[in-house]
Amino acid sequence: MKSKGSIFLAVVLFALMSACGGGSGEKEKKGKFAPPPKAKPMTYEEAKADWKNQKGLGPVKSIDLGEVESELAKKGEKIYVLKCTACHAPDKEKLGPAPKGIMDRRTPEWVMNMILNPEEMAMKDPIGRGLLMKYNTVMANQGLTEEDARAVLEYFRTL
Repeated sequence: MKSKGSIFLAVVLFALMSACGGGSGEKEKKGKFAPPPKAKPMTYEEAKADWKNQKGLGPVKSIDLGEVESELAKKGEKIYVLKCTACHAPDKEKLGPAPKGIMDRRTPEWVMNMILNPEEMAMKDPIGRGLLMKYNTVMANQGLTEEDARAVLEYFRTL
């Protein structure tokens, strides 16, 4: 016959084991253990419609544009002719989009970040991903400096 002590010990162990199990899940239901829901990435269409708020991914966070700086635009045209015309024509699509009118559909920050950081933009930026799907190629990184990219942007403003 079992002793009262062993029965008591069995009851206590059973109670402890029951308490340590999965429990009722109340904390999980309240979200204390569940990871936060991931934000749905913006689609190309959504980002394109909201282009005025899209700055892209890269070093350029803010640009204040004034009047077109003609000397900077001339420098930008030289860079554009040397590094960009294999894939872009000023006023028609080639392997990539035409830059004419770009300031009517992209922010200056987005344009410069695309020039400076095309690989990440094509993979992570919703507009960049959409352009990758449309043109089936990632824009080549030409290794331009921010100053060079700013000059190219200024040239685009003259088109």
